[in-house]
Amino acid sequence: MNEPHARSHRTVVHTVNVEFGDCDPAGIVWFPNFFRWIDAASRNFFVKCGVPPWHETEKTLGVLGTPLVDTHSKFIKTASYGDTLEIHVSVTEWRDRSFVQTYRVMRGDDLIMACEEVRIFAARRTDGKNGIRAVDIPPEIRNLCE
Repeated sequence: MNEPHARSHRTVVHTVNVEFGDCDPAGIVWFPNFFRWIDAASRNFFVKCGVPPWHETEKTLGVLGTPLVDTHSKFIKTASYGDTLEIHVSVTEWRDRSFVQTYRVMRGDDLIMACEEVRIFAARRTDGKNGIRAVDIPPEIRNLCE
């Protein structure tokens, strides 16, 4: 069952300084870099909430990370070398084994990009095969993040 739980809107801000090498020949940020920064912002959200590194949670809770299973994004404005971007991250929905994380990439008051992701809490498979499986969200992690 994948029933939604109470919403949490705690927001953490992750700052990125756009470097020359982040840009394409037109001088604007090459789009895959936004996804790299968003992935880092996702992990930063958990760090700022007090969640230990994934290699530690794997030992204590069996959780090795929060892989992405769905993403939707909209690019509104461009960003360029020298810009300072703030990625505002929040969890807008907690489910049993997954959660919805939203991102607003801002340059000052300008919205540059909006993104919504569904991620799972993952553990190693228990059948001896390589790979991962979705597991219930540990209450101790959720409590830190709400």
